[in-house]
Amino acid sequence: MDAPNTRFKRVCVFCGSTTGNRNCYKQAALQLAQELISRRLDLVYGGASVGLMGVVSQEVHRGGGYVLGIIPKSLMREEITGETVGEVRAVADMHERKAEMARHSDCFIALPGGYGTLEELLEVTTWAQLGIHDKPVGLLNVEGYYNNLLTFIDKAVEDGFVEPSQRNIIVTAPNAKQLVQKLEEYVPIHHGIVAKATWEAEQVELNASMHKHMARY
Repeated sequence: MDAPNTRFKRVCVFCGSTTGNRNCYKQAALQLAQELISRRLDLVYGGASVGLMGVVSQEVHRGGGYVLGIIPKSLMREEITGETVGEVRAVADMHERKAEMARHSDCFIALPGGYGTLEELLEVTTWAQLGIHDKPVGLLNVEGYYNNLLTFIDKAVEDGFVEPSQRNIIVTAPNAKQLVQKLEEYVPIHHGIVAKATWEAEQVELNASMHKHMARY
């Protein structure tokens, strides 16, 4: 059977380096991986072989999908145990990791996770708010895991820190199938604060700056 038509080729998944304390999170990661496989979408992720990162990457690889993992050299010993799958690229630090993950992806999905997952999600959301990219940002709200975050965002809108039109930058759904479909239908906000055309140039400049900084040590 042919895969559904899709506007994406590669999906970046942000998620935890642990599986959490509830089985529903691992199941959600497996279901997301299976949805990517069914749509023949490649995976870009944080490169770890542990936690939900390991679950997603191993399942996509097992299903025949291309997997690209991007991980800072300093985390390789901690987050890679056993054999990795697909292609793993080592980078200098967390900043380069996020820039590379974004550069290679057509959209973003956050599974449940901790500080790191939240930071990655909010950074790409901010980039969308500023017009640096128009790639869809999705939040897989497994059994209400992110309800409090969504309440906070609503409060930020109510109190004037986020424009009402920007509330919809983050697309949410309780399961992978609904979320990916919503991301397919997402219409970017056009505001022209920063031209989208500068995206690649900014990434090149950022990477050059990082390498120059690291060369000093």
